[in-house]
Amino acid sequence: MDEARGIGRNGRIPWRLSSDMKRFRELTMGHHIIVGRKTFESIGRPLPGRQTIIITRNPEFRAEGCSIVRSVDEALNLAKSRGESEAFICGGSQIYAETIGAAQRFYFTLVHARVESDAFFPEWDESEWTGKSSTYHEADDRDEYSSTFSLLEREGRPG
Repeated sequence: MDEARGIGRNGRIPWRLSSDMKRFRELTMGHHIIVGRKTFESIGRPLPGRQTIIITRNPEFRAEGCSIVRSVDEALNLAKSRGESEAFICGGSQIYAETIGAAQRFYFTLVHARVESDAFFPEWDESEWTGKSSTYHEADDRDEYSSTFSLLEREGRPG
């Protein structure tokens, strides 16, 4: 997210951060990722090495190689029933808003810029979270902006 909580513009991520894509791939490989339909459509395909669960209200929606569910609870229960230890919520805004209150762990990248956006990460109570790690990356030829990768865990909950 950027400094104004922006996460998307016209159905796309509004920046180019190669280091963030690499980190995302490393974190999510071998796990379930849970996305809303619009986010899935912006990606365009299931991501290799991950089980994709798509949340949609459209009963006709199909995506080869993916599981389709109607709610966040159904998505989380499906991942858990398959033995998932850490499912990753990967957007969009509405899915983040529905899940941030129950999350135990929060991996995020803060882009050190304000980028024109039309999709935003929901507000959250930062006082409920403790920083566990933080890594700063300078902008370079592969990263359009400087950024910080962070891991937060919710106070009083097992990680």
